[in-house]
Amino acid sequence: MQPWNDTSGVHPAVITHLRCPVCRAPLASTQRALRCTQGHSFDIARQGYADLTAGRPAHTGDTPEMVAARTALLAAGHFEALTGAVADAVAREGAGLVVEVGAGTAHYLARAIRDTGSVGLAVDTSKAALKRAARAGERIGAVRADIWQGLPVADRSAAVVLDVFAPRSGAEFARVLRPGGALVVATPGAGHLGELVDALGLIRVDPAKRERLHKSLDAWFVPETERRVRAPLSLSRADAHALVGMGPSAWHTDPAAIAAALDGLPEPIPATLDVDLTVWRPRP
Repeated sequence: MQPWNDTSGVHPAVITHLRCPVCRAPLASTQRALRCTQGHSFDIARQGYADLTAGRPAHTGDTPEMVAARTALLAAGHFEALTGAVADAVAREGAGLVVEVGAGTAHYLARAIRDTGSVGLAVDTSKAALKRAARAGERIGAVRADIWQGLPVADRSAAVVLDVFAPRSGAEFARVLRPGGALVVATPGAGHLGELVDALGLIRVDPAKRERLHKSLDAWFVPETERRVRAPLSLSRADAHALVGMGPSAWHTDPAAIAAALDGLPEPIPATLDVDLTVWRPRP
């Protein structure tokens, strides 16, 4: 596939897989908008992402502060073991459309398609995240959509659906995956960031996480492989603060209290990356 260098809109190879969230008709690109044959039109932001929510999302996603924290932490390479593992899992599926749900800045998606002929679709509800996702790679398109309202993606069009620490809808994942496609899911393991959790009183990983994962997917998918990704982290206080600020604890902690607690910890601050990476196939 030839590179596409226009950063003013959604990649044309991605648009072919998009569907109108109102009537499900195919979409085509017009001046600064996507429009379907029934006349429904959706603006493309000047940063390059299209808003296909067609209504108010259930959640507006990460704040600009959370997105900035995630960008800084990932750019520092602390989650490189996970990034590489995700890319390896996606690359095994060959070329096609890779849809990342809850993509954030599309960090994982960009790496996953970097060395393949695939195109990527980053889906999120956070405008702050999508501003970055739209520019994460030359073969990536970004759209604002809420998985609970349905993905604006054609049936059986994706080679891979990627879900890294994001909400899961087994029915929607199964609908958009092509026959034999792969669902790649990353969920925090029991020891994920355990040292920081203990030191700062953060939200702990749900001990029933595995059971909830299977409950959300078993009706539509069969688990194929499971890999545990573990790596020691050595963090500065700024890194540790970013880790807190980019995750679910950001909604439930006092930043001033976290900063004060971090000031009392000697650098470098140890932590453990502990993630379960699973690959699933659609049930026949």
